[in-house]
Amino acid sequence: MEIGDIMSKTPYDIIGETALYNMIDHFYSLVEKDDRINHLFPGDFAETSRKQKQFLTQFLGGPNLYTEEHGHPMLKKRHMEFKITTYERDAWLENMHIAITDAQFPAGVGDYLYERLRLTANHMVNS
Repeated sequence: MEIGDIMSKTPYDIIGETALYNMIDHFYSLVEKDDRINHLFPGDFAETSRKQKQFLTQFLGGPNLYTEEHGHPMLKKRHMEFKITTYERDAWLENMHIAITDAQFPAGVGDYLYERLRLTANHMVNS
């Protein structure tokens, strides 16, 4: 692969839909078992996972699946009904780190994704 090919690809292109979706499914299987935060996810983990797949596809430069179905992500507003402290943020990030690490994404892409999500998770803290 030429350097120009890498530079013209989005993180979504590099990771690929299948690997990304598998990572998200793994993440929610971890969250579902994690009593620190599973109460924040209303009942249907399959639906939450579906929305996360749409969001992360878009977040990483793929098609605008989330916006097409739900409108602008407005993450802070959509999460306001949930009490999110640094405790919940850290639990969320811990599970995400495990899922990203286990996914074994191409070199550097997992680190990039985790760092972007770390910044986003910090933004979600509301209590």
